[in-house]
Amino acid sequence: MTNDPNINNVPPVIPEDNAISSVNTEESYSTLPPLPPVPPAPRRTKKGLIALFICVAAVLAIAAIWIAPMLLNGTRHSAVIRIPAHASIQNVTDSLSKYFGESYANKTVSLIKLSGVSPDSRHGAYNIPVGTTPARAARRLTHGAQQPMNITVNGQRTLPQLAAYLSERLDFSADSLIKAATDPALLAQYDLTPEQSMALFLNDTYEVYWTVSPRELLDKIGANYRRFWNDKRRAKASNLGLSPAEIMTVCSIVDEESNKADEKGTIGRLYINRLHKGMKLQADPTVRYATGDFTIRRIQGVHLKTPSPYNTYLNKGLPPGPIRTGSAKTIDLVLDAAPTDALYMCARSDFSGYHDFASTYSEHQENARQYHKALNARGIK
Repeated sequence: MTNDPNINNVPPVIPEDNAISSVNTEESYSTLPPLPPVPPAPRRTKKGLIALFICVAAVLAIAAIWIAPMLLNGTRHSAVIRIPAHASIQNVTDSLSKYFGESYANKTVSLIKLSGVSPDSRHGAYNIPVGTTPARAARRLTHGAQQPMNITVNGQRTLPQLAAYLSERLDFSADSLIKAATDPALLAQYDLTPEQSMALFLNDTYEVYWTVSPRELLDKIGANYRRFWNDKRRAKASNLGLSPAEIMTVCSIVDEESNKADEKGTIGRLYINRLHKGMKLQADPTVRYATGDFTIRRIQGVHLKTPSPYNTYLNKGLPPGPIRTGSAKTIDLVLDAAPTDALYMCARSDFSGYHDFASTYSEHQENARQYHKALNARGIK
C-alpha cells in the first residue's frame, strides 16, 4: 500500500486505439446523410399484363410457326440421300430438294447448320423413310448410320459393262474398278489371271455400303467365290480335267447358248467332250462376243472370220476367260451332268429354245439344214 497522498489525483491512461471511444457517437451519426427512401413495389396494371401476354403469345406463335413444320411435316415417300466425299451444304440441299422439294430441304439444312456437323464428314448414303420429319432427317444425316445397299450381279457380259453398271450404283469410277479387277496380285489369290477376272463375279446379290472402295467390293465378291468353290466342287472340276475358272468359262458359253435349265448340263458336257478331243468349240456365243455386237441373232460367215482370241471358230480350246458373269446354278448343272457322247448341237427348228444334239457330223448337218430353212422362212438374218 502506497502512502502517496496525490495518487488519487492521477488521471487514468487511455490507449490511443481506444481514443474513438471518447467521441460522442450521437453527434457522429447525426452528421451522416440520410438513406434514400425505398421505392414501393410497382403495381402491375391491367394494361401491362395484357401487353406482356401479347408479347409472350407472339413469341410462342413465331416459334410454333418455325418449329412445328420441323417436327410434324413428314415425307410422302422414301429416298436414299447420298453425300459425296468433301460435300458442301449445297450438295445436301440439292439432294434433298431433288426428292422432297425445296421447302423440306431448307428446313432440314437449317437444322443441320444448327447441329454444327459438317457435311464433308458424313460421306455416305442415308435412307430417309416415308414420314420422316425435317428434324429426324437432319438427325439421320448428321448422326445416323449409313444405309446398306444391295448390288446384284447377273449376266453382265464384259468387265467394262459390269464396271459401268456398278459405278452407277456405288461411289467409285468404272476405271478404278477395272484397274482393281485386273490386278494380277489380287487375282492370284483366287488362282485367276487378269483375262479370267470375270470368273470372280458369281451372279448374286451383295450387301455393301455406297462408299465401298473397289478393293473392298472385290474382297467381298472374292469371299463369295471362295465359299462357292469348296473342296467338293473343286474335286468335281478336277475329275472333268478342268480348273474352276475353266469350268466357269464353259458355263458362261452355256448360259449364252440356252436358258433351258434341263439341257444346260448336256451342253456343258458337249463342249468338254470337244475340248478333250482337241476339236474347236465352234460356239456361236463366242463369235458374238468377239464382234462386240450382242444384238446379232444369226451368225453369218462374215462373223465367223472376226479376229479375236474369243472366236472359237478360229481358235482351238477355251476363250481366255468367261464371256459373262457366272451362274452358280449352271455350274452345278454342268458339274453334276451325266456323261454324253454328243459333239454337235443346233437350235431346234421349232424355235422352242431347245437344241438338237448329235454325236456324228452327218446327223448334225441335217439338224442344221432344218434350222436354217426355218430361219429363212421367218426372214431372220
